[in-house]
Amino acid sequence: MRPFEYASPLNREDAVALLAESGPNATVLAGGTDLLSLMKDDVVRPTRVVSLKSVEGLAGISRQSDGALRIGALTTLDALAADASIRADLPALTQAVDGVRSMQIRSLGTVGGDLCQRPRCWYFRAGFGLLARNGSEPLVPGGDNRYHAIFGDGPAHFVSPSSLAPALVALGAELELLGPNGSRRLAVADFFRSPRTPEEKEHDLAADEIVTEVRIPNARGRRNAVYEVRQKQALDWPLAAAAVSFELDGGRLRSPRVVLGHVAPTPWPAPGAEDALEGGTPGAELAERAGQAAVAGAKPLSMNAYKVRLAQVAVKRAILRAAGEEVA
Repeated sequence: MRPFEYASPLNREDAVALLAESGPNATVLAGGTDLLSLMKDDVVRPTRVVSLKSVEGLAGISRQSDGALRIGALTTLDALAADASIRADLPALTQAVDGVRSMQIRSLGTVGGDLCQRPRCWYFRAGFGLLARNGSEPLVPGGDNRYHAIFGDGPAHFVSPSSLAPALVALGAELELLGPNGSRRLAVADFFRSPRTPEEKEHDLAADEIVTEVRIPNARGRRNAVYEVRQKQALDWPLAAAAVSFELDGGRLRSPRVVLGHVAPTPWPAPGAEDALEGGTPGAELAERAGQAAVAGAKPLSMNAYKVRLAQVAVKRAILRAAGEEVA
């Protein structure tokens, strides 16, 4: 690991100022479960690491007067899963955390860290950048692309690794970001980007900004669920996932949201599936049709066509789970 300067500010403003002083050469440390491995592998080379662990007010879960839920960016995954109100009203988040099988990651990993973690793409982790190029040659289309994207049309082919993002997008969540010029609100759906050039990053987060909180609109009475398909039940990232949310009005689905995970560089909304669900009666037949609609535009690479079927199944089972039906 290369030498670096370590800073531990006590408030948000100092954290942002320390980042601004070093620009792109600084980085944020939250739980550290992803950053430290990136630094050890020499993929990122910060000269200054700004720890947020001592910053007051960045952790905790609270209900706002309008029924919205505020989750501090430093709230751990364990704390998220243990919260009774989240388990009751937002089971999609609990189910997403339950998919993280490492107790160490759950106890140290944070909500903000989960959203900001870097891609697991082995070309990126080997130092070939987000676009996975050796010079001008793209490596993914003709290489080992078993775990890469089936949506998005490139040039980036990695998949967003966040466990929480699909559920948060399906629930209409927003982020609060803080920088030198103050705070700004951003939909979680707009936080993720698919880079078009080597200079672009996968998050709409400036080098001198930090994520301070997640805000989820009042979801009481809105059904929601996540279903993940993975190769093994031990610590592993899903091969495909789906998050859904909808209201039930007279036994019919209203205002559905369907978002795929681990199949594109960003959490991937599925408007075709939402159209298929609107006004329908929950059941296996409707869920199957929605799953088929969700993957209608998939463009698999040479070695990952299997992910199309997995994504379809994830959508179907997430819908059934949200409707209260038992799934495997």
